[in-house]
Amino acid sequence: MNLIFKKIFLIFLVFGIVSCGDSATKEATTTPNNTSTKSTTSLEKPKEVSKKKKKILFFGDSLTAGYGLDNPKKDSYVGAIQNRLDSLGMDYETIQAGVSGETSSGGKDRIGWICDQYDFDIFILELGANDGLRGLPTAETTKNLKAIFDTVKEKHPDAKLVVAGMLPPPNMGADFTKKFGSIFPNLAKEYSAALVPFLLENVGGIPELNQKDRIHPTAKGHLILADNVWKILKDML
Repeated sequence: MNLIFKKIFLIFLVFGIVSCGDSATKEATTTPNNTSTKSTTSLEKPKEVSKKKKKILFFGDSLTAGYGLDNPKKDSYVGAIQNRLDSLGMDYETIQAGVSGETSSGGKDRIGWICDQYDFDIFILELGANDGLRGLPTAETTKNLKAIFDTVKEKHPDAKLVVAGMLPPPNMGADFTKKFGSIFPNLAKEYSAALVPFLLENVGGIPELNQKDRIHPTAKGHLILADNVWKILKDML
C-alpha cells in the first residue's frame, strides 16, 4: 500500500510541476538575479532610438495664424505644409507663431520672447501686410523687420532664414507699392535669406479663394499659399 501511495504522490507531483511551468517562467523573467532574465532580455526587440524632429517656425500675422478658418492649425498654409512634411516622412515640425492684426512693430516687440520660448532650425518671417494696409512708412517697416532678423540671428545663429514677400493694395499708389515691394527682396539679400517672392501669388484679389472680407484666404486659398512657400522651402530641408 505504501508503494501505491508513493506512486500516486509522484504522479501528482509531476503534474503539479508541469501545470506551474508558466508561472515559474514568469517569475524567472521578473527576478533580477535569475539567469533566465538574461536569456529573455537578449531575445527582446531593441527599442528604436527616438529622433528629435527639426523645427520650422512661422512668425507672422493673421495669414500665418489662419484667421477666419474653421481649424486654423490644420487649414492654414502652415498646417498644409505640416501635412506635406508628414506625407513625405520628413522629421520636421511646424510652429505656428502668428498673431492676427500684428504689424512689423508688434513683431519686433514679440520676437525676443518667441526666440526664448522655442528652439527652431528654420525661421520664416511673414510680416508687413498690415503695415502696407495702413500705409506706414516703408523705412519704418524695413527697420522693424531688420530688428526681427537681428534678434533671430543673435539667439539662433544656426537657423536658416526665409522671408515671405508682400505687396500693398493697389490703391496705395505706384510709388508706395514700388517702395514697399522692394523691402522683402532687399531684406533677403542683406540677411542671406531665401525669398518667397509674393506669398499671396495666385490668391490675392481672387474672390473664390478669399473670405468675405476679400483679404484673408479660404482653406482652399491657403493650400495655394502653402505651394508658394513650399517651392522655396523644399530646397532647404
